[in-house]
Amino acid sequence: MKWVRAAAIVFAALTAGIVAFQLALAAGAPWGDYAMGGAYSGVYPPPMRAAAVVQAVVLAVFALVVLARAGLPPRRWARVARWLVWVVVVLSAVSLVLNLATPSGGERALWAPVAAVMLAANLVVAVGARREARVRQS
Repeated sequence: MKWVRAAAIVFAALTAGIVAFQLALAAGAPWGDYAMGGAYSGVYPPPMRAAAVVQAVVLAVFALVVLARAGLPPRRWARVARWLVWVVVVLSAVSLVLNLATPSGGERALWAPVAAVMLAANLVVAVGARREARVRQS
């Protein structure tokens, strides 16, 4: 259980950093070269700022799902987190692929390693929590 919880905390901490990055983009930080394939160099235009806020919210929900699956708060999400954590795994894998394939070298260098660690941590939670549940049922 220690590994599962530690992995969930790593996932949540990295997600918090990305949420802060997205909110900074939404607030006008000139970091567009490090997001969305570098398509919006500098400050995001207003529609992309709104998209950054939406992405921040979605990522925060992902972190809560992973934490709940690991038995951490919000525990009331534990039931839905049993299957929803696998959605987060799939989307984490897609994120890794996209960050490896991005034409933006800066984005690839910064976010691909983060995406790889997040995917690994998410898998530890998804698989580890499932194994722990089976052991408790035995």
